[in-house]
Amino acid sequence: MMPIACIYSCVTSFGSTSTNSIKPQKVEFHSLNFNNTLHWQPGRAEEAKAAVYFVQYKQSPHQSSSCPRRYGQSTWQNKEECWGVQNHFCDLTDETADVQEPYYGRVRAASDGVYSDWSLSCRFTPWRETMIGPPTVNVVHSNKSITVKLQAPRSPYRRKRGSTIPMTNYYDLLYQVFIINNLLDEQHRVLVYEGKDKVVKIEDLRRGVSYCVVAKTYVPTLDRSSAYSSRQCTMLL
Repeated sequence: MMPIACIYSCVTSFGSTSTNSIKPQKVEFHSLNFNNTLHWQPGRAEEAKAAVYFVQYKQSPHQSSSCPRRYGQSTWQNKEECWGVQNHFCDLTDETADVQEPYYGRVRAASDGVYSDWSLSCRFTPWRETMIGPPTVNVVHSNKSITVKLQAPRSPYRRKRGSTIPMTNYYDLLYQVFIINNLLDEQHRVLVYEGKDKVVKIEDLRRGVSYCVVAKTYVPTLDRSSAYSSRQCTMLL
């Protein structure tokens, strides 16, 4: 006869494994221009494929290590649109609108009446961690020059009149403008301007040559650059 202690241990272990096997993995925030989304991966069990998920969030004023597990005194809030869903992401843009404050998210899974423990994210401060997108670029050419018009990326947040707020309201952004001479090397980008001007004129170019322009945003305080914008190309006639 199996000892009672052993039977209890086996039952407890089985229940724990079943619960943890559907527990969400790699819970983390992804952010572009303050569009802040919590992402996670399903648990390792086969049952996790059919699981539904429940998301909570909270703001905490306390600063600590890069991935804390003690969260201060604020209370967890349910995200109603992400309560009992099958998605592996949840948009928390509106809930994380105070971009200087730190936030946390957590997710739990349920499958066949079994609920996992909560999986916690690391601390997320939008202002420090969002990726800033490239500017919008438009080009107009003349005989030997190209005029580049730049527009800053915009946040999802709106002014009282309804227009979206540009990222320049939150950061001291610089624009980096690069030109590509397609006659020489389509992959070689030459930096021709760095600064805050929204209109940049590139002069002394060759007629009859195809040029492309790309641009990036750069945040000196964070030493962070965006990806390149899409190419805008023109032929100087």
